[in-house]
Amino acid sequence: MQFSTYMNEWLYGEEGYYKHFKAIGKSGDFYTAVSTSRFFGASIANYFYSLLKENKADRNGWLIEIGAHQGYLICDMIQWLYTCDPTLVNTLKFGIVERQPEVQKAQLAYIQERFGDDIQITHFNDISEVKAAYAFVVANEIFDAFPCELLKDEKIAVVKEHQIEWIDAPAEMLTWAKKHHLTQGEIAVGYEEFAKEMASGIEKCDFVSFDYGEKYVRNDFSIRVYRSHETFPLFDEELALVDSYKKDDITYDVNFGHVSEAFVEAGFEEVSYETQARALIRFGLIDILEQFSKQTTQARYVSEADKIKTLISPTMMGDRFKMVHFSK
Repeated sequence: MQFSTYMNEWLYGEEGYYKHFKAIGKSGDFYTAVSTSRFFGASIANYFYSLLKENKADRNGWLIEIGAHQGYLICDMIQWLYTCDPTLVNTLKFGIVERQPEVQKAQLAYIQERFGDDIQITHFNDISEVKAAYAFVVANEIFDAFPCELLKDEKIAVVKEHQIEWIDAPAEMLTWAKKHHLTQGEIAVGYEEFAKEMASGIEKCDFVSFDYGEKYVRNDFSIRVYRSHETFPLFDEELALVDSYKKDDITYDVNFGHVSEAFVEAGFEEVSYETQARALIRFGLIDILEQFSKQTTQARYVSEADKIKTLISPTMMGDRFKMVHFSK
């Protein structure tokens, strides 16, 4: 089978990696911006609130997260919106796009724990199910979880009995690769359909997403497997695919040029693209921290400040992760 099919089964198939809820911690997934600090979600919500104040967003619309893991991010956003304007939790509708029933249950349990019955969440199995006049859509690290094809010297990877082989690439793929000056690396599958489905179901939309990657083509493979907080390049001699299949995470760096192209073709405008550090500071992260410092202990302030350093430090998440905002 083609590598994209193999990767899709690895992540989303029966008993696939994302089929069941994954813990974040010493024995679970790598830490994400969401799990690092609640101020990550508060900053994005603060940006959403600024759009609401400027009448660029609709207070009667939707706040939707795609791939919400346990539900930390959307809950942190709801909490901050309530802080800014308590009436917003009565006018906004809240949704999560999540296809796995087991994960949906974990999300609802966490939301119940945070808000009781005060907040109702609508689950959508796919972005194509969302029909709205306006929605502010947010996602953290979803583009790297789209399946991809692997291209090298005009050949693509296929997998037979968990072994990678190379066959001649289809002409259409070679045309795309030539257009993007790609000779070796990953070609994500599904960005175009995803953007079109979001555009067709949501009349007016702001989509904000964070992920790791660049806008240029590297012409090298970034695809790798995460196992117990160790990283293994896919072609590492120590890595046996048969042992990692469906048990470990598999990911690659996002080509934001490809993402942008897909969304612009679907009718979106790229509002901004910048490092996570620049975006979060522009969204008000430092101001939120200063407000927090006035109502907490010195010890808690120092603890949160350290977490925020992880989000914006150039040597940690700050520069490696990017934020992109598309509007329609």
